[in-house]
Amino acid sequence: MSERNRGVALVTGASSGIGLVTAQSLAKAGYRVFGTSRKPVANPAGVTMLVCDVTDETAVQAMVADIVKRAGRLDLVVNNAGIGLLGGAEESSIAQAQRLFDVNVFGVARVVNATLPVMRAQKSGRIINMSSILGLIPSPFNAFYASTKHAVEGYSESLDHEVRALGIRVVLVEPGVTRTSFEENLTRADQPLAAYASERVRSENLMRQWVEAGDAPQVVADMVVKAATAKKPKLRYSAGKQSRQVRSLRRFMPERLVDGILRKFNGFPA
Repeated sequence: MSERNRGVALVTGASSGIGLVTAQSLAKAGYRVFGTSRKPVANPAGVTMLVCDVTDETAVQAMVADIVKRAGRLDLVVNNAGIGLLGGAEESSIAQAQRLFDVNVFGVARVVNATLPVMRAQKSGRIINMSSILGLIPSPFNAFYASTKHAVEGYSESLDHEVRALGIRVVLVEPGVTRTSFEENLTRADQPLAAYASERVRSENLMRQWVEAGDAPQVVADMVVKAATAKKPKLRYSAGKQSRQVRSLRRFMPERLVDGILRKFNGFPA
């Protein structure tokens, strides 16, 4: 592989936001890029879009087989597809929480399981799973979403140990708050309770402010390209200043101090 031809890449959830910018950045970096979306969309420059719902195992298997048929191989997978959920933990039904996990966690696993046989046969490949700072810290009124990202962290780190001897690496990219459409992939709790209403509304308003002041999607895309092209990749890549700060906060500060900082940051009384 050369810088002009780095191989074949797949980016899930590539119709907009971080996924779209990441797919285009990988194409500029020398990859032949395939992207996925749940509904048909026009092909962005340098990207071939395929329709695939990551909650449908048959569709995922068919999508990977289609890429291999067209391109002959698959060198890089970026698991970016995901949805958000805003609301108190008690405010979501178990069915709603299961739907979230089906996309954000099991969707990743479905794509990985479809991809690994190809990479094992090649004896090479790289899988980048999109995490979040919420995979490192708690977030009020994002309990189930944060749980999915914590799950992706543990899954990815464990998987990397399992496949490293096969010539495959699994890495995590951890974005901070990013300037994407706030409503784009966000659902709300399906069993809202009056007991949480005022705090939930305040948290939602705070989140909007954080998104408006967040990193551009290109910050995350650049980190994905770095993780994809590194000869000796790290396990984790913090995308943006906020992500680096949160990682240090969680790693080095005492638990009680971290708790106080997080409550202050979220506008809760100490």
